[in-house]
Amino acid sequence: MDLVIGVDIGGTKTKIGLVDEHGECYEKTFFRTKEYPNLDDYLDKIKSTVDELLERFGEGANVIGCGIGAPNASSKNGTIESASNLAWKGSVPLVKLLKQRLDMPIRIMNDASAAALGEMLFGGAKDMTDFIVITLGTGFGAGIVANGQLIDGFDGFAGELGHVDMTIGDGRLTGLGVKGGLEAYVSATGLKRTIMYMQSKYLVDSRFRGIAYNDLHGEDITQAAEEGDEIALKAFDYTARIMAQALANFTAFTQPEAFILMGGLTNSGKWIMTPLEKYFNRFLLDVYKGKVKLLHSSMHGKTAAICGAAALIWENKKKKRV
Repeated sequence: MDLVIGVDIGGTKTKIGLVDEHGECYEKTFFRTKEYPNLDDYLDKIKSTVDELLERFGEGANVIGCGIGAPNASSKNGTIESASNLAWKGSVPLVKLLKQRLDMPIRIMNDASAAALGEMLFGGAKDMTDFIVITLGTGFGAGIVANGQLIDGFDGFAGELGHVDMTIGDGRLTGLGVKGGLEAYVSATGLKRTIMYMQSKYLVDSRFRGIAYNDLHGEDITQAAEEGDEIALKAFDYTARIMAQALANFTAFTQPEAFILMGGLTNSGKWIMTPLEKYFNRFLLDVYKGKVKLLHSSMHGKTAAICGAAALIWENKKKKRV
């Protein structure tokens, strides 16, 4: 069976799995990225993890390549460039170094762009030619597909919409130091910061008063909204309004058929989606109203990032067949 190794490099976890041409993820596992601050040790860990997965799969695996999704990754250069949430600074020639350990075709791409390829090959965008994937985790990522082609950019860094300056109120810094940048407001991290902001702005009772920032979790904020906590509700509304304004602006660039949302913040369900839909339709230009869908990713949450990374290799094979 032909299989591709999918590697999703995150600031907290590195997820690895074996993916077939239909997007089925067979063996999968993860390890903590931060436990390997030395790059050589980290790459050795990827190699040993791949060996372990292939051993678990057993005979019959024909590995045709390795796809990697990572923050600040250049598909054109095979590098990771100054990622704020990774220990390795500067320009890291990750593909070149990993090829010394894995003798196979290897491609790397920004993780949100890889997710867009995954949606196009395996997910809810199979029949779409124009859509934008939005990843809402620790940060805000975007993968843009227009006219059936992924917008990768001159140097492989297109789609950094999370660092668009929204010139919002207190001017929070994004991970790349952009003041007022979108991901500082619309992300799991941004939601936590908004809880703190709302507590300073409104003198109402809340379960979050007396809770330190580092003890806040997205699941707790969703639960509080379920219980009618006014601070949680205001935080979701504030987050949704900013996100809706951004998505309405992005619509004017490529007029996508849909925005496909994935990541931890989307697990908040109606508390983020209901106000998002309300504000989105308010901010859209009239010519776009009623034409742009807001969808959840149809890919399985725990394997979506792995399958997106693997799609880098499967997409190349698909092109060669054509």
